[in-house]
Amino acid sequence: MRAVLTVLVAWGVLAGGGMAGGAPATAADSTLHRSPARSVAPGVAYGEFRMTVPRGIVHGHLLTVDLADPRVSVDLLYPGAVGARSPVSQLAADRGAVGAVNGDFFNITETQHPGVEATGASVGPAVASGRQLKGAVPDGQRFGPVMPPGATTEDVIGIGYDRRARLDRLTLRGAALTAEGALPLRGLNQYALPVDGIGAYTPQWGPASRVRATCGTDTDRAAPCTTDTAEVTVRHGRVTALDDVPGAGGVGTGSVVLVGREEGARQLRKLHIGEPVQITHHLVGRGPGPLRFAVGGFPIVRDDAPVAGLDTVAVAVRTSAGIGGGGRLLYLLALDGAPGRTGLTVRELAELMAQLGARDAMDLDGGGSSTLVTGDRYGATVRNHPSGGAERPVPNAVGVFSSR
Repeated sequence: MRAVLTVLVAWGVLAGGGMAGGAPATAADSTLHRSPARSVAPGVAYGEFRMTVPRGIVHGHLLTVDLADPRVSVDLLYPGAVGARSPVSQLAADRGAVGAVNGDFFNITETQHPGVEATGASVGPAVASGRQLKGAVPDGQRFGPVMPPGATTEDVIGIGYDRRARLDRLTLRGAALTAEGALPLRGLNQYALPVDGIGAYTPQWGPASRVRATCGTDTDRAAPCTTDTAEVTVRHGRVTALDDVPGAGGVGTGSVVLVGREEGARQLRKLHIGEPVQITHHLVGRGPGPLRFAVGGFPIVRDDAPVAGLDTVAVAVRTSAGIGGGGRLLYLLALDGAPGRTGLTVRELAELMAQLGARDAMDLDGGGSSTLVTGDRYGATVRNHPSGGAERPVPNAVGVFSSR
């Protein structure tokens, strides 16, 4: 595919950042055409491209973000709760972002579990403004295209307090400490828990039902919901309620709800009203220092090359986030879903991101979710055409901010 995805570069210089978005064009570079980029804010540039592939025309939109510019920052946009969704344009406008793309895959439907509500919660870990919002569901419970070998739902793209972007993997570490010992936590604000596990739900979860957490298995998302469940409410360090079935409704300030399935439920049933319980949880990464922002997806480019085993068959409108410039450049891309436009396979997307300058890149949610917006003081403008004809509400987005 590298011969097909040759890049014709026509980017200008990033306003305030002084970093170009690509390499000089050559006479042979004729299959992908990029419009001159324009500054949408200091350190942030927006442009479009068209690319010819054997099956038709791909139209795309790209934000190039200069993280070396002290006026620029990136954060997770979400609608105030993990189990909730909003259009990307609304998420961006509410926070005053100058640009954004949709984020992680999410629990979009529950047709295989009649009577169970889809939560809208995302698949992978999420960190917003340094706050660790949620952990990753089991690999077999995810939504989205098949991941390449070695990938996991714990994979994220994020930015540390050093203002450098990186791919990382965030693993949940936590426990409910009781008089009888420690009960390991296997979930944090997740729409699916591992078999035999216990998950913690904080006020950040929102009012969505927690029943979905006990459906499916670690290898089969469609497996029936278990009836061997328990729920315990801990408020200010003491058990205040015991239930057999996970509930719904917001978790109160100062409270944590523990949901258990199978063996996890049997352990929770040993607790009693008034018993002291201390709950701890933390997402642990592998990179240098904690992440201030993180969103889930799966890696498609590492060390300047597409990863092995990417899908080469399914064609779709796609969204991606890439890293260049030693972690100081962030590329946010969304394809256009207008009628008459074609999409890319995951392998083709990886080839494209590598040629755009991404040393590392992630595949984010695509299809009807793919949305790229730019914002100003009047609100947010959707730059691509969502393939469903209108914006799809999503659980989170990658938001770009710049002080003008």
